[in-house]
Amino acid sequence: MENPAIQRFIQEHAELFWFTPAEKKLDISEECLVETILNYGSMDAVRKLFQIMGINTVANIFNESMQKSPRRQGNYHELTRNYFKLVFQKYAS
Repeated sequence: MENPAIQRFIQEHAELFWFTPAEKKLDISEECLVETILNYGSMDAVRKLFQIMGINTVANIFNESMQKSPRRQGNYHELTRNYFKLVFQKYAS
């Protein structure tokens, strides 16, 4: 990703991307970023993600992932999936 704010954000939360080699962390997709932060990030990390990307963008990425396949839905924890569906219904347009 080319956005310096997103790159800084990824570096600040590098431990959440333990499965990605260090030299490839800044190349992760927005979909992977959203999925990882919503599943494993703190609420502060989620709020920061919303500030950087915008809640509508994060909601769109989340919703597109939910519509791709049941396997993709399974990438999100059940409680995470339910919580953010409700959050995005209320706060995202």
